[in-house]
Amino acid sequence: MNKVILMGRLTRDPEVRYTQTNNTLVASFSLAVNRRFTREGDTQTADFINIVAWGKTGEFCSKYFKKGQQVGIIGRIQTRSWEDNQGQKRYATEVIAEETYFADSKRDSYQEGSFDNTFGAEPQATNSGDTSDFEVSSGDDLPF
Repeated sequence: MNKVILMGRLTRDPEVRYTQTNNTLVASFSLAVNRRFTREGDTQTADFINIVAWGKTGEFCSKYFKKGQQVGIIGRIQTRSWEDNQGQKRYATEVIAEETYFADSKRDSYQEGSFDNTFGAEPQATNSGDTSDFEVSSGDDLPF
């Protein structure tokens, strides 16, 4: 089983690019994840983990995630290798995001001004394979 669950802060805004073959959106960013334990007298240390999000999940990340924001990522570890211009073999290990979540409190997120949402509601988490069946047809159907 290959499953990773991370919570950390974005070290930069997601970078978006598109594949050459089928023009699929790919968002990449780095997540600073604090280590759980520290030695006495040491400062908190963090690991910087590269995250890659494809398709709808990548679109969500590029639209709503900003540097410094705390987020949760569920995904899988993937390694890849290639040969650089000098002929040396290079390796990369990254997490492929399958689910993404906001982990900041609403108050913190709104104070930072990180959401540009016309309706005033915070965007929800996304799952790369899901399509929502929930739809509000008119304001008359709402219970409040």
